[in-house]
Amino acid sequence: MEIEGQATVKESQPPKFALPVDSEHKATEFRLFSVAAPHMRAFHLSWVSFFACFVSTFAAPPLLPIIRDNLNLTASDIGNAGIASVSGAVFARVAMGTACDLFGPRLASASLILLTAPAVYFTSIASSSTSFLLVRFFTGFSLSTFVSTQFWMSSMFSAPVVGTANGVAGGWGNLGGGATQLIMPLVFALIRDIGAIKFTAWRIAFFIPALFQTLSAFAVLIFGKDLPDGNFRRLQKAGDKTKDKFSNVLYHGITNYRGWILALSYGYCFGVELTIDNIVAEYFYDRFDLKLHTAGMIAASFGLANIVSRPGGGMISDAVAKRYGMRGRLWALWVVQTLGGVFCIILGRVGSLGGSIVVMIVFSLFCQAACGLTFGVVPFVSRRSLGLISGMTGGGGNVGAVLTQLIFFKGSKYSKETGIMLMGIMIIFCTLPICFIYFPQWGGMFCGPSSSKIATEEDYYLSEWNSEEKEKGLHLSSLKFADNSRRERGRKEDSETRPVDETPSTQV
Repeated sequence: MEIEGQATVKESQPPKFALPVDSEHKATEFRLFSVAAPHMRAFHLSWVSFFACFVSTFAAPPLLPIIRDNLNLTASDIGNAGIASVSGAVFARVAMGTACDLFGPRLASASLILLTAPAVYFTSIASSSTSFLLVRFFTGFSLSTFVSTQFWMSSMFSAPVVGTANGVAGGWGNLGGGATQLIMPLVFALIRDIGAIKFTAWRIAFFIPALFQTLSAFAVLIFGKDLPDGNFRRLQKAGDKTKDKFSNVLYHGITNYRGWILALSYGYCFGVELTIDNIVAEYFYDRFDLKLHTAGMIAASFGLANIVSRPGGGMISDAVAKRYGMRGRLWALWVVQTLGGVFCIILGRVGSLGGSIVVMIVFSLFCQAACGLTFGVVPFVSRRSLGLISGMTGGGGNVGAVLTQLIFFKGSKYSKETGIMLMGIMIIFCTLPICFIYFPQWGGMFCGPSSSKIATEEDYYLSEWNSEEKEKGLHLSSLKFADNSRRERGRKEDSETRPVDETPSTQV
């Protein structure tokens, strides 16, 4: 009897984690240099795999001067290929968000990475403008791993640090867009110096990003966990996690207007970043008559700014939320992204090489910080359809990139400098709708929380479940999330409405 009693006590003990956690076992601290399972391990797996996909997708632009001579590409061919590279992920990101909700970020991410890796390998045998467009189109699907990255971080980290976790994971993944501007010219030069002719060397070079992408997928599968407590399938079998219906996830995602506004605004921070990644090396190469490697190094500085800019945006979001709550997150997003639009306009007007480089770097800091700030808001829009909202927002980024390249950078209707200036104006106008985002329990940019007594975190998140589902207890995870989201009231609101002894539960 004593042994049986001991076993019962042991089974009832909560799991132990290396980081302090809340009632959902999400980490309440973010320790960058830790690889502790499952929280920080998921972080490192997510950003490295997303980084690999970014390198693959943008491996072609820094080598375009060589590729265009080999395949006889026109300006229109290059523009179409650039659009193709980001258009494929528009619907794929929405699908990825839904897949994360239903099957978990680990399986969804690794599957997509493995499915798109062959397209990177096939780039080496492209022989025409059509085949080049197709491989860039299918490779671009891999950018949807951004959604699984943000979903994973939102599932592993609690409200006080979720903006930071999302910002650093997304930012370091986006570094691939800058790193590839350095990596591919160097790999190309090395292969050419070994003895390959230049039209063969660029083809061989594509095996490097392809192999990197493949290996990252296996790492995610082998070492990752979907949630702090385990993988989706095991938790569903054990009855610890509800297996949701696609129709319910879809409905609660597409009917939440906040997700659509964030998708639009994200189209003109991340969408602009994708556009710049596609055009900037060729822009500096042609406009200032630079060498290929020099243009690549300058172009790389734009993407490499992600090492601090996007993480900085996430940190700013968490910092202002401590004092001003969700309203602070929204204000910070609007201000930073609008300033990014201003510097984009200036970039299009600067005519000197040195001035262009300086303004481009400043512009990159604001543009990418806005991306991090966006995903400081996204995790709170919906608990039940988190993946779909993340996918809608991420897909909006790709839509923005496609539209911007179609309007301003396809063919020769506008010079690149004019296109950049007009793109800055679009950033400013497409950021304005953030003013209309309103949470009844927290307020918006210009209005405080609703005066209604029923406008609480529980009311907002439990509204996604009907009475029948609540009777079955399917809403309990949303109830925990609502409790852990009270910090979004801000310090002033929180002190007025929250009992002094009400603190999040933690297990260390």
